Amino acid sequence: MPTSPSVTGWTSRWQVRVAALLALIVVLGLGAVRASSADGHVIGIWPVGAATGVLVLAPRRRAPVLLAVVLVLALLTLSVAHRPPAVVVGYALTIAVETWVVARLLLAGGEGAWRLRTDADLRRYLGACLLGGLLALVGGALTSAVAGFGDPGFVGLALGASHVASQLALTPLWARLPTHGSIARRPEQVLQWSVLLVVAPAVLVPQMVPSVVFVLVPLLAWSALRVSPRAALAQMVAVLAFAVLMTTADRGPFADVPVLLDLPRDVRAVLLAAFAATCALIVVPLLLRVGESVEAARAAAAERDTLDRIVRSATGMAIVGADRDGRITLFNPGAERLLGWSAAEVMGCSTQVLHTPAQISAKARELGVAEDFAAVSARMMEPDMAGGDIGFVRRDGVERTHSMTLGRITDEAGRVLGYVSTSEDVTDRVAAEEALRDALARMQEVDAVKDAFVSSVSHELRTPITSIQGYLELLDDGSFGELTPPQRTAVTKVAANSGRLLTLIDDLLTLSRVQEDGLGLDDKVLDLGEVVRTGCAVVAPGGDRAGVALSVQAPGEPVPFLGNRDMLERVVINLVGNAVKFTPRGGRVDVALRHDARGSVLTVTDTGIGIPLAEQERLFTRFFRSSLAQAQAIPGSGLGLSIAHSVVTQHGGTLRAESEPGAGATFVVELPAMV
Repeated sequence: MPTSPSVTGWTSRWQVRVAALLALIVVLGLGAVRASSADGHVIGIWPVGAATGVLVLAPRRRAPVLLAVVLVLALLTLSVAHRPPAVVVGYALTIAVETWVVARLLLAGGEGAWRLRTDADLRRYLGACLLGGLLALVGGALTSAVAGFGDPGFVGLALGASHVASQLALTPLWARLPTHGSIARRPEQVLQWSVLLVVAPAVLVPQMVPSVVFVLVPLLAWSALRVSPRAALAQMVAVLAFAVLMTTADRGPFADVPVLLDLPRDVRAVLLAAFAATCALIVVPLLLRVGESVEAARAAAAERDTLDRIVRSATGMAIVGADRDGRITLFNPGAERLLGWSAAEVMGCSTQVLHTPAQISAKARELGVAEDFAAVSARMMEPDMAGGDIGFVRRDGVERTHSMTLGRITDEAGRVLGYVSTSEDVTDRVAAEEALRDALARMQEVDAVKDAFVSSVSHELRTPITSIQGYLELLDDGSFGELTPPQRTAVTKVAANSGRLLTLIDDLLTLSRVQEDGLGLDDKVLDLGEVVRTGCAVVAPGGDRAGVALSVQAPGEPVPFLGNRDMLERVVINLVGNAVKFTPRGGRVDVALRHDARGSVLTVTDTGIGIPLAEQERLFTRFFRSSLAQAQAIPGSGLGLSIAHSVVTQHGGTLRAESEPGAGATFVVELPAMV
């Protein structure tokens, strides 16, 4: 498979960079070795940080080969220092082990870019460099002890210090640093380099106390805070390189310390390493902190811009912000449109200008708090308040009702920084709701008047109809003389219609009593099984005449229940009577009563015409009759199911129906167990 151009380009890039680093190791390694004294026991700051960079930049599969190359280069460069062979081998092996360990730690044991951008990266960087120095200390001490070359403690300290300095100063050069550019403008950058170029020679060239060179640290810190990460590292490396060159040339504050203080010549390497480590420990954390601050500022600015666009685009909502003293700091275009004020007019004013004292007093009474603005605001910000309606006053003095939510703006420590409210004008909605409530109240009043009228008329009609039925009975039994056949037929029809009218009146009166006054239940225990059998016995003759078979199943033992016997019998009569009425000749009606510890269940199932699904929700409303019943001209008032539903409900039970057109219907009555 051919290799893609991007992969080939990446491969060539890492190879070029690694080759350049290997060449740099040779140059710096030779310089470090030549800078060490012939009678000393340690070498200068060998570029072990560059060796770590070789393994960091190369693919992991190449690491063993490149580590061997580093080992060979260490042997070659160290052999120039005229140290015993055992010392050269010990130092070289120490470099190889340290290089491998530090590289693996920097890459977190994996493969990819070595990043130095976050606090976690910084901790890994410092830990890896310190561990590298510790390995160098142990390796140097062991080498010194085995070879009998110098004091093991001092040799280990010197080698460890120089390696820590090399790792700290050089490994950031191979890392992916924060991406922010220079904060300082061009004149400031020029000034920084100029000051550094003047101060560095001034403190590194003369023979003076070494502590004077630390005046360079504030300058490097200035760079880390103001310029790009690469530029800050470049300035640090330039200063350290100049310090090494001056010390190698036996010039500067580090060169004559051994002579002035009567110390071993190798001490200057320790001092130089301490200076380099100090510079790195100042510069690297600072540039990372600046990077995080810049990224945080960018994110905050982006969020602020997004929030500002959202706030400004919300033209249908008033968004008002205030500081901790309640002075307006934000007034979005929606607030300008809804309240009539411009943002410039209200900025710095108290939010109380948006409300009248009467509006605040009304809201305080509603919330049950003191009649002042602070108390109302505090109550509306409590967690159990999801907002509410409050009066606002427009600039032109017109009062409007807004649905408002109010909240606090706090910092990480919970300190209140300000407040923000969002609201929308709901004046028209509130007016519509009030009009709807008034209309509903009028409808309920009309409904009550209608029910009272129906009840009154029903009472008035019952007496004359009863009287009519009495005279019809006298006519029928011949009290006023024998009737001719046509007369008897007419009397029979009048009597039947009078009976239907009296039944309708009884239903109306019963429904009115059940819905308005309740059943007036007495605490009498009855037998539900007997109630079911009695009710079915009333309907049975009608079923025989209609040619509908009626089956009744009820427990043989009593089923106790506390309720009104007459009303429960009426439920059975209405349900079974309806089932018979809506079942064609040849069909059947099954009535079953079941009882257990949870209560009693009465089911009435027929094979009749059924009920359309869309009409089943209205089954138990007054005067409702299904379209199928009307189409087949089956007589009825539409009150039976409504009465049954009301009676069952007042007994603490439920009534439901299951049906499909042409497949019959099942009515289920569930009554609770008697406690």
